[in-house]
Amino acid sequence: MIRFLFSLIAGGAVTFGLFFFMAYLISGGDNRAANEKEKIVVEIMTNPPESKVQERKRVPPPPPPPPKQPPKPQPPQPENSNPNPGSLGFNMPSVNVGSSAGGLSGPGAFGRDGDATPLVRIEPKYPVQAARDGKEGWVQLSFTINEVGGVEDVEVIDAEPRRIFDREAKRALRKWKYKPKVVDGKPVKQPGITVQLDFKLNQDQ
Repeated sequence: MIRFLFSLIAGGAVTFGLFFFMAYLISGGDNRAANEKEKIVVEIMTNPPESKVQERKRVPPPPPPPPKQPPKPQPPQPENSNPNPGSLGFNMPSVNVGSSAGGLSGPGAFGRDGDATPLVRIEPKYPVQAARDGKEGWVQLSFTINEVGGVEDVEVIDAEPRRIFDREAKRALRKWKYKPKVVDGKPVKQPGITVQLDFKLNQDQ
């Protein structure tokens, strides 16, 4: 009986001690958890941290340079049909167009009435055989100036000597250019124009 009471008291004491120890452990764990929770600090930043990386601004490319102006075309050079200018000479007289062509020069010349006026004259070639033989002469021609200033209907009126210089004189005359005759503000043909081309050798060369 005494052993039974002693065992009962001892078992109760041990049981109480175990409960007390467990309560201590539980209370200690709660305190540690509370301490750990107190150490957690939450920071809310309203401004983003400054970055050392600099932003690269995009610079627009420069505008392309303006296109270069094309070079002005050179005026056509009159054809020089004389193969040896130092040894041959030509007499290029003024063309007989009938009446005076006054009032055609200056600004607005194409819009005024008047006879044709020469723009380009081409010297004829001196025939090789005639130059070798030392022959000189002249050729009188008649022709028509058309509406665009060209030469047409070229005919030989007279020549001295005959048929020696005719071909070269006609060939050169067809290359001449004129301001056409203007009547009532419109260009028209002007027939019946005459000219004499002289073929002479320069003896002092």
